[in-house]
Amino acid sequence: MLPSREQSKEESITAWALAARNGDPDAVDRFVRALHRDVRHYVAYLGADPQTADDLTQDTFLRALGSLHRFEGRSSARIWLLSIARRAVVDSIRYSSSRPRLTATDDWQSAAESTQPRDVPGFDDGIALAELLDTLPDDRREAFVLTQMVGLPYAEAALVSDCPIGTVRSRVARARTSLIAWLDEAEHCAPVAAAA
Repeated sequence: MLPSREQSKEESITAWALAARNGDPDAVDRFVRALHRDVRHYVAYLGADPQTADDLTQDTFLRALGSLHRFEGRSSARIWLLSIARRAVVDSIRYSSSRPRLTATDDWQSAAESTQPRDVPGFDDGIALAELLDTLPDDRREAFVLTQMVGLPYAEAALVSDCPIGTVRSRVARARTSLIAWLDEAEHCAPVAAAA
């Protein structure tokens, strides 16, 4: 169960979605602003290419706003929107896998990495976290991101993932165990590499 402050926030977001459904432009703006960050984090960590996360976030909101007339408020607007985001990512992956990848250079990954800013505080930590999350199986990564990074309660994450709440709890626990083991392993290997 959500604390009363969080419950009130969720109710406000759902109320904005319902008002947006009726054509209130201010409610549309509030709805998008309230959930934009969560949707962006969710699509980025579902395995989407970081460069396409903004596009997938926009696609999610376009899909949601186009189907707001069907939203009845039976679940929270956050759950409804994250379900749309999940479908947008799946559709994007399917589309990308069916198209050839074109590049002007043989070493496209190095070319892409060389254009990224490196002097931003936390950049290396963000890269390390993204790499660790990429090593998790898709279902565990999704459960971990929804509950630990987006901050959804387990029950809502279960609704978004379309699985039982116990499965979400199990996936998060296994993801944590794997991440902790990999971090411990990395810490033990670092002094050896430095000595060599």
